[in-house]
Amino acid sequence: MSKISKFFKGGGSAASRGRGAPSPQEALARLRETEEMLSKKQEYLESRIERELAVARQHGTRNKRAALQALKRKKRYEKQLSQIDGTLSTIEFQREALENSHTNTEVLKNMGYAAQAMKKVHENMDLNKIDDLMQDITEQQDVAQEISDAISNRAGFADEFDE
Repeated sequence: MSKISKFFKGGGSAASRGRGAPSPQEALARLRETEEMLSKKQEYLESRIERELAVARQHGTRNKRAALQALKRKKRYEKQLSQIDGTLSTIEFQREALENSHTNTEVLKNMGYAAQAMKKVHENMDLNKIDDLMQDITEQQDVAQEISDAISNRAGFADEFDE
């Protein structure tokens, strides 16, 4: 099987093939490696373009054929550079989408854990008991308010005398 068909048919590492799809971390690591490799290739092509441009200038009008060849190579390198730019954009988009999907999955998992925890907390609670408890609390607050009002009223000894 050729390398290209292995690539498109998912001929990855033995660990990945044995259990199906790679984990998000593995896929992100591979995408980052590919981005890094393409960035290095970009740098290489940019240096080659500069070199071919220097060769073309060097030959200038003295050796037109060599200058034209250098310019043709430069044009090929620029085309390759343009293709790499497009590929990098696609890989960046895919990496960002995968990161967002992974984040959403983690958030959803955590929300599920929180829902289970809330269910467990509320497991022993009965709405009737809660209503009774809230009524008791309200009654006790009313009693406390009456006591507070009674204490805070002035003794009123002077007010009770009638002239």
